[in-house]
Amino acid sequence: MSTPGFWDNQERAQAVVGQLSALKAVVDPAEELQREVRDLAELYELAAEESDAEELMQLEQDAKALEKRCQQVELQGLLSRPEDMRNCFFGIHAGAGGTESCDWASMLLRMYTRYFDANKFKCEELEITPGEEAGIRSIQLRVIGPFAFGRLSCECGVHRLVRISPFDANARRHTSFVAIDVLPELPETDLTLKEADLDIVYFRRSSGAGGQNVNKVSTAVRIKHLPTGIVVECVNERSQAQNKRMALLILQSKIERMEQEKRDKEMDKLYGDKGEIAWGNQIRSYVLQPYQMVKDHRTGYQTGNVEAVLDGEIEPFIESYLHHRVKDRMKG
Repeated sequence: MSTPGFWDNQERAQAVVGQLSALKAVVDPAEELQREVRDLAELYELAAEESDAEELMQLEQDAKALEKRCQQVELQGLLSRPEDMRNCFFGIHAGAGGTESCDWASMLLRMYTRYFDANKFKCEELEITPGEEAGIRSIQLRVIGPFAFGRLSCECGVHRLVRISPFDANARRHTSFVAIDVLPELPETDLTLKEADLDIVYFRRSSGAGGQNVNKVSTAVRIKHLPTGIVVECVNERSQAQNKRMALLILQSKIERMEQEKRDKEMDKLYGDKGEIAWGNQIRSYVLQPYQMVKDHRTGYQTGNVEAVLDGEIEPFIESYLHHRVKDRMKG
């Protein structure tokens, strides 16, 4: 980074800075803990020699706090796959349930946005399709931060909501489904797409559910990969070139995932088994009526504090699944 001319290429420079941040997120907490453990041991030895009961009690409390932080560093060690450190593309897609599911998708967007903020992840909106009456039909985000993919890959799958519908005049209980899809962002140097395999369409994006406020310049990009039929869109970057670049990155990640699934039949080892966005495929249930509970069906972890979960406190679910995934890997 101190090399002359390093900042001349801003995109390359930002990629290096991001890599440095990810590495520091691994190394710094461990080194800091090592220093604090040594300091605590020395203070404990001095307090024991002087028989300072009050100081010993305080050091006991400090040791418990340090133990919790050690557990967090240990958890970081579970994110050991090469792609875990990467940024990611994070998709939310409404499924069975119509307007109910679109509203549920917007609730999940709020939940994850709060989680991103709490963990200092940067979030960029790449494409959004509003719901016909309420909420969102789908949204594609780019999430930037150390271990973004490793953590958020734990959320990949179908999320089920049970509640009294605010859209039902008879106040009946409804069940809605939304799928979360997570892809690691690959380095641009890994792009292997052939121009002849791509059908690229540029179009004018519009804002609003009714399609009003159409841009005069065709900056939005839709790319279809002809050999696989995969289609991606990117509309929210400032220029056509930026939208194309981001769409190519998403497309490459989707193709890479498809190839990985071909190589490995156990899809959930890396990306989770999303399945159909409907009954029987959910990884987690959020029940608001007739009782309140959020339960992860993969790990069995559950809590009755639904409000806190919907406010973004999903770290316990991510932690429990990381431990679950490591145990499965060891069994395999």
